[in-house]
Amino acid sequence: MSDLPALAEIDVLILCGGIGSRLKPAVSDRPKPMAEISDRPFLDILIDHVSGFGFSRFILCTGYMKDSISGYYRNKTAPVEIVFSEEEMALGTGGALRNAEGHIKSRSFIVMNGDSFCPMNYREFTEFHFARKSVISLALSYVSDASEYGIVECDSSFRVTSFSEKGKKKEGLVNTGIYLMERQVLSRIPAGRAYSLEYDLFPSYIGQGFYGYTTGEGFIDIGTPERYDKARTLLSQRYRKET
Repeated sequence: MSDLPALAEIDVLILCGGIGSRLKPAVSDRPKPMAEISDRPFLDILIDHVSGFGFSRFILCTGYMKDSISGYYRNKTAPVEIVFSEEEMALGTGGALRNAEGHIKSRSFIVMNGDSFCPMNYREFTEFHFARKSVISLALSYVSDASEYGIVECDSSFRVTSFSEKGKKKEGLVNTGIYLMERQVLSRIPAGRAYSLEYDLFPSYIGQGFYGYTTGEGFIDIGTPERYDKARTLLSQRYRKET
């Protein structure tokens, strides 16, 4: 696979700008990615896991309570490069990505939500993307109840064919919030306004080099107090802060 770049040459963008209204009853003094798991920010756990595969440059797309994130990482000695892309207004997942365009150095880049975690193999995900010459690859995970997520349908060649709406209690593959994209995608996202990856960009790429990679791992998010409690239980021992 000669076209596969070293993972250290692929930028990783983490979307950290959401308000996190549903989590506020449990975490009201910081943005969601800074919610603590065993005395360390959830975002730290995310960066540690991904950098373990060799990725070395992270762009944090911040908005709501952005100083909480930038202040923490500017005062922290990290083994990876941390760059901040700050938005002055809510731009949504797609708008945040376009806003970060000037910070992106790599031709291909990872994008992920800053409030969810999947312990998948990022090297295999990258190999999947380049083997198919994909423009956008989604990491998908099987769940027995997809009512809160919506189903992603793929054909036998792993091409994404459709998305179903939330609210239907059935099993299937769901979007983990982890993507690998080619730089050309940025030109399709309008600048300076709110735009959604999930609802605006992705449907426009069906049939145009859009693939789904199925990971055998589950995923968790911290979007509600109940899910946050579950995440703390599952991750606290494995990712306990080193003293």
